[in-house]
Amino acid sequence: MYVPNGREVGHPHYAYKLQWFEALKAAVAADAQGSRPFAVLGDYNVAPTDDDVFDVAAFEGLTHVTPAERAALTALRDTGLSDVVPRPLKYDHPYTYWDYRQLAFPKNRGMRIDLVYGNEPFAKAVTDSYVDREERKGKGASDHAPVVVDLDV
Repeated sequence: MYVPNGREVGHPHYAYKLQWFEALKAAVAADAQGSRPFAVLGDYNVAPTDDDVFDVAAFEGLTHVTPAERAALTALRDTGLSDVVPRPLKYDHPYTYWDYRQLAFPKNRGMRIDLVYGNEPFAKAVTDSYVDREERKGKGASDHAPVVVDLDV
């Protein structure tokens, strides 16, 4: 899924983003408590913690790191979902997004905003998770890299 970007704090799109999270929480609540593996994964456009951003000070006052956005993530997890954090490969932090500008990707100036939130049966089935940085390389690549999750179901 794709969570709306929010554009900037105070913009109507930011308010819409927070409302969208409320709707997502309501939509997944029942499945999050289910006995079958269930996950909500994609571009959340929010870095869950300061460690999920190369330099949180660079995002001061900007979207993706605000307390309201992070509270929305917490509320979503509180439905019974947990964060499947990819293991680091090349660097200490498994970022999933790097801006196209200022050589952000080669300098690893990224953010972890593509997330996998799974219920307990899903989380128990995870055998590995990593960010496929190879997909971010090359001409015409996305500014995001996919999160790969291996499951034993």
